[in-house]
Amino acid sequence: MRILVTGGAGFIGSEYVRMLLTDAAGGGPAAVTVLDKLTYSGNLANLATVRDDARLRFVQGDICDPDVVDEVLPGHDVIVHFAAESHVDRSILGAAPFVTTNVLGTQTLLDAALRHGTGRFVHVSTDEVYGSIDSGSWTETWPLAPNSPYSASKAGSDLLALAYHRTHGMDVVVTRCSNNYGPYQFPEKVIPLFVTNLLDGGTVPLYGDGGNIRDWLHVRDHCVGIALVQEKGRAGEVYNIGGGTELTNKELTAMLLEACGAGWDRVVPVADRKGHDRRYSLDIGKITAELGYRPSIDLETGLASTVRWYRDNRSWWQPLKAKTAA
Repeated sequence: MRILVTGGAGFIGSEYVRMLLTDAAGGGPAAVTVLDKLTYSGNLANLATVRDDARLRFVQGDICDPDVVDEVLPGHDVIVHFAAESHVDRSILGAAPFVTTNVLGTQTLLDAALRHGTGRFVHVSTDEVYGSIDSGSWTETWPLAPNSPYSASKAGSDLLALAYHRTHGMDVVVTRCSNNYGPYQFPEKVIPLFVTNLLDGGTVPLYGDGGNIRDWLHVRDHCVGIALVQEKGRAGEVYNIGGGTELTNKELTAMLLEACGAGWDRVVPVADRKGHDRRYSLDIGKITAELGYRPSIDLETGLASTVRWYRDNRSWWQPLKAKTAA
C-alpha cells in the first residue's frame, strides 16, 4: 500500500508518519509520501527519526496547487489528509488563510483524487465543528454549529469531503478528534505553550474564568484511531475520536503547574477569547463499537511524558519560540 500524508511534517501528521513506518505489523506500508508546505508549524525535524527510511518520500508543496497535487498523487492508494491551518486565535485575527487551505485545499485534493481514481480518502477534522455543548456528548449525527473562523472552515471541508462521496461515490471517511497533546506540538497551543513558558521560568495566560472544558486526547491514541478508520471505516461515515478525559482549563493548568514545579503566581488571567466555546465532549461509542477503538494513554501519564519530552528537547522548541517572538 502506498499512502500520501498531507501535512505530514506537522504535529499530528508527523506522529502518523512515524507510527506508520515504525509500529505497523507486517512491515507497514510499501511507501509513504509526505506533502507539506512547511509553513510556520511544519517542521522537517518532526520526521528526523524516520528520515532514513527508504519508504519515506518528502515533497514540499501546497495542497492548493493543483499542479503539485497532480504530480504527487498518482500511484497512491490512500490519502490521509491532515494539512490545515488550525490555530483558533490566528483565525480570529485573519480568516483568509484558513478558508484557502482548509476549504480550497481540500477541494483541490478531492478533485485530484477523483481524477486519478485514488482509493480511500481519510479527511482528518475536529470536534470544534460541532460548536459548544452544555451537557451530554456529541454523536456523529449532531448538527454542525462552528463558532470560529477556523472551525467554520473545517466544517466546510468536512461537508465537501462527504459530498464527494455522495456525488461521485468516492471512498471518503471523516474523523473528528478532541484536543490533542503530546510531543512535537508547535508551542502556540495551550499545553506546549504553558510547559515551555514554565520551563523557562515565565508566566502562562489563562483565558477568562478558566472554566472552559475540553476533552484531552494523546496524539498517539488519535493516530491509532485514524489508522483504524483508514483500514476498516465505512465509506461516507464520520467517526469521533476522543480521549475520554474532560478538564476545565483551570484544572489543566493546575496539572501543568505541578508537573513543572511551579505555583499559581506564574498564572496571568487574560481577557477571554472572542466566541470562546464553553465545552467540548465527544461520544466515541461508534468507533468503539465498529472498529474496537479505545484510548490507551491516560491523561496523567500522557502529560508527564509530554512535559518530560519538552524538558529534554529544548533544541526542538526554543528556535520555534524565538522565531515566533521575532
